[in-house]
Order: sequence, then structure tokens, then C-alpha cells
Amino acid sequence: MPSRSCANLLDMASGDILDIPQTPRALPRVMTVPGIIADGYGSNDGDSDSMSSSCRERKIVVANMLPLHARRDTAAKKWFFSLDEDSLLLQLKDGFSPETEVVYVGSLKVDVEPSEQEEVAQRLLEEFKCVPTFVPHDIQDKFYHGFCKQQLWPLFHYMLPMCPDHGDRFDRQLWQAYVSANKIFADKVMEVVNPEDDYIWIQDYHLMVLPTFLRKRYHRVKLGFFLHSPFPSSEIYRTLPVRDEILKGLLNCDLIGFHTFDYARHFLSCCSRMLGLDYESKRGHIGLDYFGRTVYIKILPVGIHMGRLESVMNLSSTFDKAKEGQEQFKGKKVILGVDDMDIFKGISLKLLAFEYLLQQDQDLQGKLVLVQIVNPARSSGKDVQEARKETYSTAERINQIYGRSNYEPVVLIDRPVPRYEKTAYYAVAECCLVNAVRDGMNLVPYKYIVCRQGSPGMDEAMGIKTDSPRTSMLVVSEFIGCSPSLSGAIRVNPWDIEAVAEALNVAITMSDSEKQLRHEKHYRYVSSHDVAYWARSFMQDLERACKDHYSKRCWGIGLGLGFRVIALSPSFRKLSIDHMVSSYRRTQRRAIFLDYDGTVVPQSSLIKAPSAEVLTLLNALSSDPKNTVYIVSGRGRMSLSEWLSPCERLGIAAEHGYFIRGSKTADWECLASDLEWKPIVEPVMKLYTEATDGSYIEPKESALVWHHHDADPDFGSCQAKELLDHLETVLANEPAVVKRGQHIVEVKPQGVTKGLVAQKVLSMMVDSGKPPDFVMCIGDDRSDEDMFESILSSVSSPSVTAAPDIFACTVGQKPSKAKYYLDDTADVLRLLRGLANASCPKPRHTAQFQVAFDSVL
Repeated sequence: MPSRSCANLLDMASGDILDIPQTPRALPRVMTVPGIIADGYGSNDGDSDSMSSSCRERKIVVANMLPLHARRDTAAKKWFFSLDEDSLLLQLKDGFSPETEVVYVGSLKVDVEPSEQEEVAQRLLEEFKCVPTFVPHDIQDKFYHGFCKQQLWPLFHYMLPMCPDHGDRFDRQLWQAYVSANKIFADKVMEVVNPEDDYIWIQDYHLMVLPTFLRKRYHRVKLGFFLHSPFPSSEIYRTLPVRDEILKGLLNCDLIGFHTFDYARHFLSCCSRMLGLDYESKRGHIGLDYFGRTVYIKILPVGIHMGRLESVMNLSSTFDKAKEGQEQFKGKKVILGVDDMDIFKGISLKLLAFEYLLQQDQDLQGKLVLVQIVNPARSSGKDVQEARKETYSTAERINQIYGRSNYEPVVLIDRPVPRYEKTAYYAVAECCLVNAVRDGMNLVPYKYIVCRQGSPGMDEAMGIKTDSPRTSMLVVSEFIGCSPSLSGAIRVNPWDIEAVAEALNVAITMSDSEKQLRHEKHYRYVSSHDVAYWARSFMQDLERACKDHYSKRCWGIGLGLGFRVIALSPSFRKLSIDHMVSSYRRTQRRAIFLDYDGTVVPQSSLIKAPSAEVLTLLNALSSDPKNTVYIVSGRGRMSLSEWLSPCERLGIAAEHGYFIRGSKTADWECLASDLEWKPIVEPVMKLYTEATDGSYIEPKESALVWHHHDADPDFGSCQAKELLDHLETVLANEPAVVKRGQHIVEVKPQGVTKGLVAQKVLSMMVDSGKPPDFVMCIGDDRSDEDMFESILSSVSSPSVTAAPDIFACTVGQKPSKAKYYLDDTADVLRLLRGLANASCPKPRHTAQFQVAFDSVL
């Protein structure tokens, strides 16, 4: 099979067992380290594994299980495989163009002996485009039945492990098995992926840390993830001991899909509360900014495969079963339920509601039947046994009390039911009740609607006129994923037995005309939003999310499952100290602007006063007659004056430039004078402070700042937005601006920014006949971006005859208007040492820095 794969399974075999030619590797397109091009397979940036590609477009779908049936003929010692036509993974191919090649990676539902695995793997790849993972049995058991089913599944369905009888305590060994299994899946994906061209689509909660392994190997890999289960609220999710690792795993994707807005909202809330990430809507698409990458959120419920369902509906066995059902329930109204034997499906609650309805309306006794089909349980344990026991005891009680010789109110079908039989029951039932207390999606209502629409063959079998109006009624739990898309259904709280009974009564007594309108509305939606629409829409959004992958440079940071990729502008690079010092030495008129917190003093430092080393360096730079040096900070002038008093010739701009002075002996100058708006702002801020626990007001001479860092993240953010709107309204005619920052709302005089400080100083140098030939600006905060922008615009003005050397530098690798970065405050100090040693006259105490500086160079 011609393939663009990186290793096309050769890594699985030795010798010539797999006679597939090795795909040639092209030259690498991506630099792993700025200025250094990596070559060879061992590069940590997997984009270097790119190959020339002449094959068709390819999608790699990764899921826990492959869409295959498998059985082994023991006598013949042969394996027989066939496609599972009912698998969602197989059906989603309809959403792609016929030219698209789809490769599946996942496990088989059976165990394959190690001696047979190579042969089976080769056969599955050639015949079905499937790559089996072969997870060792002990890991598979702890991974799937352990962590997935005992930890994640209950938690995602809002069940906390409060006691040993309901949910198991967190087991670190199960988590390690989960990570190991995800790593095995990642290794198999790496064997077949072309990271430059292929799109990888990961399915469901079994593989939530898989993206981290793939992103670590291939920084620009195109990754999508869809969660088919609920995502719990932050109050539930935050109890998971490995919550950060899983969140960071998902955030290593480019697009994350959810069935409903509620699930997406809960995920975004977890990212906000636990990782401090904000999100915004960009042209209708929700995006999270994650270290320079935008992670998009997709909200779209999955659909059904119309063709597959219609083909089953037209089977002769379906016709026969539908006629048999009509005869069996003649003169009775059928309510249908189809559920897994699961504690979250609410089967016992459904039975109790049905019992209450029969009890309250005696006229319905003998005329109403609940057919409950119970699918086999997907997990085992005490909870499932208790659910089955309760279901049977409730059904038996109802039948004993309300049953007659020719009437059984509850028909419980607890056995494997073939598709044709379920389809027949769908067609016969006048109402479908889905009463789950929590469910990811649940496609039962969709299937019921399509079956009630019927077909010519089904109509003939059931004696229905072809042109007769179609009707259906749905009673669905408000806690299932399909509920928001079924606007014509009666939504219920499954825990409210009386309300569910009332809803059933309304459903079966509703007029046919209204049933018809509701059915038509549902059928239009279900038929147009099928599985192909879902897959096509998701992949289109994934392609859009990945279109800028090669327009940025990427760095990988973080250890283990905390790994993430920083994506930044191609022109953004680390500031070279030797290059900076070289420029510094050959220039004569230098302007230097330094932020304070997070730049010359660590942001996390409890002691905000500068160290003796910082004072010595600042003094050395500001004492050089060729230099004009300013500390530009948001701090108050009194604090800065006290801390920086040893530096005689150092300029200070306090409160973002509201106060400015050129040296210790100079007078403070105000860039604005009108502060009459402060008495208007203060009472408004006090109102929000009293209403928001954990918030406080920071008064400044020129500004007022409302902080909500210690408030509840969601409530604080909501209050900050409201305060921003409120203040903008009351200050509409005042010379003040309201800005929202990281956990703050600040009101300050109009036109006062750090950028204005830089502009004023540079203009002053130009006006004095000494235009700068060297400009350096270093800062770490959002407010410093104004300085970077101002410097670039000021030096490009017509008044500046010769372009100076410009070094706008941010502290930390992050999106910025600056073209350079330094890693941290320590890097800044190393740079300042180099400049201080190159200054003239030499400072008195810089000899101690010479050795350190020489080591840097």
C-alpha cells in the first residue's frame, strides 16, 4: 500500500518480515533551536521528520477501539476480521471527500498472542487501514477497566468517590497505566503519521494525555480531540488529583470538540480556575490563548448515519418484527426506552415515573405499555449489579400490581437485541422516553425520530398510507447531550418522578397535529445534522485552526505531562548579549528604558527594594554621559525615589509616566493635571468591593485600581466587566480612561502611558541635537507593550535622520510587540552587567562582575 507514513510499521518488525519500502525523508523545514537546523530522526521537534508527499489527503482517527469485528478460528488457527458498520468511527468517513485516506489507530476487542501480532498488524494495515496498538493485558485492564471506568467515567458523570461503596479512591497505579497506554497509542500514531500533512483526530476520554506525547514529538502536529462524554463542572473536576495533567493534555490540541455548550463552558471554567487562562470569542469561534497558540473550542452534537439506519429499516426481518409488535400491542400505546444497564441511565427512575402515572390515572391501566430494552452493561461492578437488581424488582412490582392476564405494563427485554428488532420497536412506539441522569450525547432519540418517519417498505408492512402525516413524541432528560438540539421534545428532570409522569401523560394525550409539527421539526434537524455533517464540520474547523502553524516559530517547554509548545512570531528571538554589547560600544547617544517589577526585580520577590547589585548596575549605566537611563514603572513615586536614591543621574517615570523626573535633583513633572474624576470613581469602586469578596482598591496619586485576584475567578471576572461598563458610562465626559488588565480594572488620566514617557524622552534627545543611535527597552508587563510600540514609531519619524539600533525586549517567551526576549530577571541582570562593563567611565564596583560577564560571552 503506498503510504506517506514515517515508519509504516517497520519499527514493529525485524528483518524482512514486512517488505514495505522505507519512505524517503525530505529536508527538515523547521528550526528546533533558533539559528540551528536539526537533522535526523532524533530531533525533539518532529517537524524535521517531514517527507515529500504526492499521496492523497489523509486523516488519522485515534480511538480506544478499532471499528472492527474480530474472531479466531481455533482449529484453523486463523484470524477473521470484518468492518463494524455500526461504528461511529467508520461512519464519520462519509464527512470526508472520496479522495481522503482514513487510517485508524486503536485496540482490538480481542487479545492477540505476541507471536501473531506482527502478522495481524500488517494484515489490518493493508486490508482495513487499521493500526492495532496491542496494549499489554495488565496495562489494558488497569487503563480501561481501572482508570477509565472507575475514575474518569464516574467523575465525568458527577459521581465523587465519597465512600468505597460508590466509586473507588484514586489509585496512582491506575493513573500510571492510563499514561502508559496513551504512550503506546502515541508510538503507533508516530509510526504512520506525516506530521506536516496529516490531520489527527483523537476520540474520547480514554486518550486525554495522548496529545501531549504527540505535541512533544511534533511541535506543529495538527491535532483535534472530541469528547463524547460530559465534562463536569469545575467543582467536580477539581477533585481529580491529576486534573492539571489532563487539562494540559487537551490544551496541546488545536481544536477540542464538545456535544453541548454546558460541557464546553465547564471545560473553559476549569482552564480559568486551575490554569488562569482566559478565553474569548473570535468571529464566532471560541478560542483559548495558550502560550501563543490559539486552542479553539467546537460545540456540535454528533449525529446518526441516516443511510445505515434506513437500510436496517428496509430489511424484511424489520418488517416482520414491526408487524408482530403491532399485533402484540394492539389497542395499547407503547412508550419505549432503550438504555445501557448503567447507574447513570435512570432506568429505575423511569419505571417509578411510569408506576406513578398508572397510579394517578386509572384509565391508562391496561392501555399503556412501557417497553424497556436493556443493552448489555459496558462495565461491571457493584453499582451495575445494584442497578440491575433495582430495575428488576421495580418492574416485577409494577406488573404484579397493574398487570392482568393479557396485559403486562412493563416489558423488560434484557438480552442482546439485534438492530432490526430495535428499529421495529422504534417504529411502533408512540413515545420515546430517555431519562438518563447524566449522559454525554445519547442518540436514541435521533434513531427514534428517523424510524417514525418510516419508509415505503415499512409503511406497507405496518399498513400506513404513504402520504399520511408522521408523528413522534420525545420525553428527554435535560441532563443528556442531545437535549438542547431537540427543541420540540418535553424536557424533564429525571429525579422529579411526578414531573416525568406528567410529561408522559402530556406526550401520549397530545393532539396529532402538534405531534406532527414537533416530529417534522426534529426530522429536519436530525436528517441534516447527521454523522457526516458532524465529521465534515469538525474537520473544517480543525483545518482552519491549523492554517497558521508554519507562520510562527515554536519552542517546547515543560517536563513530563506539563509539556507545552510556545508559538511566537518568526522574527521574535532571544536577545544576544554579545551582539547587544557590540552595538552598545560603537554608539554614542543611548536611550535605555527599564521596567521595574519583573524586569530588574523578580515579580515573585517578597522584597521589592532593589538589591545592591541592581543599584550598582543602574548607577554605572546612568553615570555614563553617553546614556539616558529611565526606570519606567507603575509604582508610586515615593517608593521608587526611596529605593533608587543612590542613583544620582537615573531618570524615573512613576505611575506609568504620570510623574517623571530626569535625575535625583530634578523636580517631578506631571504629564496630566486633571484628577477631578477621582471622587466620581472611588464610590463606584467601593460599591463593587463591598459586593465582591476578595477584592480591594489600590489608591495611587494619579490612578485608582480595583483588584479581584483573590475573588472567585468567575464572579470576579463578571464583576470586573460590569465595573468597566459602569465606569465608562459615568466617565464618558471626563479626561480619564478605564482599562481592564490581569485581575484589575484601572482608571487613570487620559493619555498617560509608558509609551508617552518613551516618546517624550526620545523627542527631548532629538530636540537637543543629540538624536539617539541606540535605544533599548526591556519590560515584562502588558503596559510595557506601549513602550515597545512607541519606540518603533518614534525612531521611524522624519525628525530622526539616521535609524538607531533598536532593542525592544520582553521578559519571558510570550506574544509581544518586542522583537527580542530574555528568559527572566537573571538574564536581564546578565545583560546589564555586560553593558555596565562596556560603559565609560567604569563603575567602581563592576570588577566583581567581569568574570561572570566573560563567561557569558
